[in-house]
Amino acid sequence: MDESDDREPDRTRFDTKAVVVVRDDLAPWQELNVTAFLMSGIATSEPGLVGEAYRDADGNDYLPMLRQPVLVMTASGEVLASAREKAIVRSIPVALYTRELFSTGHDTANRAAVAAVPAAALDLVGIGILGPRNVVDRILKGARMHP
Repeated sequence: MDESDDREPDRTRFDTKAVVVVRDDLAPWQELNVTAFLMSGIATSEPGLVGEAYRDADGNDYLPMLRQPVLVMTASGEVLASAREKAIVRSIPVALYTRELFSTGHDTANRAAVAAVPAAALDLVGIGILGPRNVVDRILKGARMHP
């Protein structure tokens, strides 16, 4: 492969890390649901995170996606609660999904369900974090890669 070959993989090293952590006792449909919702929080958290739209060779257009890789991890409820607290202390924005959100039907009800519970009592089933790589690694100590 020569240097001008468009198929050469992009070896960009990102200064930030995007991670979704789901609770390790969820059903598969819940893991996917939580991951999708948390990714929407990460993708909209900063300008420039989303790349350009895609286009295939036939001219069909596709939606843009995040410009950098996303890790999906699992953790216990205790690790999720600890990670949420560490992120807040370090001023790292957090997307969250609580168990109550499985029974709500729209965004207003979701926000009301979260607002009704003190931070330390949130029944977290997932969090999403985007931040400096080394900080995110420290925040997520105890989480493991999703199988």
